[in-house]
Amino acid sequence: MLEGLSLLIFVSIGAVTVLVALRLGRGPSRAVERITMQASSPAERAPSSNLVWRELLERIGSFVPASPKTLPALKRRLVRAGFRNPHASRYFTGLRLVAALAGAPAGLLIGLRAAPDNLVLAGIAGAGIGFLAPAQYLAARTRRRQRAIEKGLPNALDLMVVCVESGLGLDQTTLQVARELQRAHPEICDEFAVMNLEMRAGKSRAEALHNLAERAGVADLKKLVAVLVQTDRFGTSIADSLRAHAAYMRTMAHQRAEEQASKLPVKLVFPIFFCVLPSLFVVTLGPVLTQLVREIVPMIENM
Repeated sequence: MLEGLSLLIFVSIGAVTVLVALRLGRGPSRAVERITMQASSPAERAPSSNLVWRELLERIGSFVPASPKTLPALKRRLVRAGFRNPHASRYFTGLRLVAALAGAPAGLLIGLRAAPDNLVLAGIAGAGIGFLAPAQYLAARTRRRQRAIEKGLPNALDLMVVCVESGLGLDQTTLQVARELQRAHPEICDEFAVMNLEMRAGKSRAEALHNLAERAGVADLKKLVAVLVQTDRFGTSIADSLRAHAAYMRTMAHQRAEEQASKLPVKLVFPIFFCVLPSLFVVTLGPVLTQLVREIVPMIENM
C-alpha cells in the first residue's frame, strides 16, 4: 500500500512540475511575440492545450443528458463560484466523468497493493471519489468567494456612502466602486460590474439588484440589496439609507466577533484536557512516581 501511494504521489508531483515548467517557459515567448507583433501564419499556429482540454471536456459533457431540474441549480452554483462561461455546466459534467474514469484505475492500483481480494470495491470507490471531487472543489471555491465578498463589502459600502454624498447616482456609484476596489476586492467589484452591464442591457435597477444578490448568495449583500430596492421604490435618501446600513453592519460585525470570543473558552476545553494536562501531569508527577518506584520495588523484593 505504501509503495502504491508513493508511486501515485511521485507521478502526481512529476505531472504538476512538468505542467508548471511548460507554462513558465511559454510566458517569455508570448511576451516577445506580443511586443514584436510577429503573427505566425495559420499553418504554423497550433491550438493551445487549454483550448483542446476545454473542447474535450465540452464534448464529453455534451454526451450526458442534462436534467432540466438540476441544470438551473448547477448553473447557479457555478456562477456563485465565479464560472460565468455559458458552457461551464458542460465543462463541469465532462470533468466529473473524466475524474471518475481516472479515479477507477487509481483505486484499482491502491486496492492491488492493500486488498487484492476487493479490487472491484476499490475501483468503485476510486471512481466515486473522482466523481465527487469536482463537486467538493466547487463547494470550496464558492465558500472562499463568498468569504471574499463578505470581507470586501464593508469597504465597498463605505466608498458607496462617500460617492453618494458627493453627488453621484446609484448607477455611477456602483461603477465607481467597481473601478476603485478592483485590486483590493476583485470579487465584489466583478459583481458590481456585471450589475452595471445588466442595467445597460435594459434590465431595471431592481431586477439587476436582485440578480446581484442571487449570484453572490451572501446574506449581508442580500440585506444591502433589500435596502437599495426599498430606497429606490419609495424615493428616500440613498445616502441616509447607506449610512444607516453601514452602521448596522458594523454593529453586527462587532456582535459576531463577541460571539466568537465567547465561544473560545468552550472550544479550548478539549485541547487543554487532551494535550496540555497530560504533559503537565508527566512533568509534575513523573519524577515523584519514578522515585517511589525506585524505593518501593527493592523493599518488596527484600520482603
